[in-house]
Amino acid sequence: MEDLWRALSRLQLAERELGDVLGQVTRLAAEHVPGAESTSITLVRGDTATTAAHHGEMSLAADELQYDEGYGPCLDAGRAGVVLRIDDTHTETRWPTYVARVVEVGVRSSLSMPLPYQGTTIGALNNYSTKPSAFASEESAEAAREVAEAVAVAVANADAHALLGEHARNMELAMQSRAVIEQAKGVLMAQRHVDADAAFDLLREASQRYNRKLRDIAAGIVDSVVGPPRR
Repeated sequence: MEDLWRALSRLQLAERELGDVLGQVTRLAAEHVPGAESTSITLVRGDTATTAAHHGEMSLAADELQYDEGYGPCLDAGRAGVVLRIDDTHTETRWPTYVARVVEVGVRSSLSMPLPYQGTTIGALNNYSTKPSAFASEESAEAAREVAEAVAVAVANADAHALLGEHARNMELAMQSRAVIEQAKGVLMAQRHVDADAAFDLLREASQRYNRKLRDIAAGIVDSVVGPPRR
């Protein structure tokens, strides 16, 4: 476990794409979760589940079989927030159609660990093996839990970064809108010989009359005065 903690502590989250981080995490899981031969990360957004990263083709094939079926240990773990383990696909009865098919891609046992996120779950870390009972030890569960928490942190970091970027874009648009509205007010003040408040009232009345955004009305007024850009 110390090697796993050390490896997770070295994960670089800043200035990296989420897919790159999760790809590295799946490799760490395959190396440090006892029994894991192939690993993947399922993210559930609304009604849609996707494999965000995987290490080894067996995990991707097993995930996609579950998406086809609409159920399975990784989907159920991600949706319900419970740990789900299959000790032997030859005798498993909870997902009969899925286990009958997943045997064909080599899966004999698996461990799906939910991803904790702000009091809920957003998916699962999936660990697969070609051997039966590969994840029966508490050590496997503990290691998978540690990796799942790292995944949740990476997703939270990516979401926060995206939200910050969206706020910055919205602020830039707001500033641009304010600038063009102030320009249009200046035009109306000069043309109509009114003060700033009256000019704004004229803009607002035009916006309501023509059912157009205030910024679009303002831009039209400014363009009519400035004219098209020269080439």
